[in-house]
Amino acid sequence: MNITLLNPWNIILTPFVGFFAFLLISYLIYRMGDLMAPKLKDQGAKLDQYACGEDFPARKIQVGYKLFFYAALFFTMMHVAALVIATIPGGSPAYAMLGIVYLLMITLSVVALLLK
Repeated sequence: MNITLLNPWNIILTPFVGFFAFLLISYLIYRMGDLMAPKLKDQGAKLDQYACGEDFPARKIQVGYKLFFYAALFFTMMHVAALVIATIPGGSPAYAMLGIVYLLMITLSVVALLLK
């Protein structure tokens, strides 16, 4: 079995070279699309935002992540709970009680998250 580490094709197949090759290809496609696209001209209300035909005054909106963090925490708690319950060994009442206590703690955690 002849394995050569310095074969030129081995270098092309490495993840870093492949990543940068695809990065270059995607940038070239992006630039080609930019060259083919028509140039933008400010004519009338062409650059105004669209709000179903209504005159919508522009204003700055501060977007918050508070609701996202609640959803992310809920998602994490549920998946960790499913992982823990799925990996509890069976065949013993002690393990079953441990699982029930754990589910009770997760329930209380979810209630505390929802009431906050």
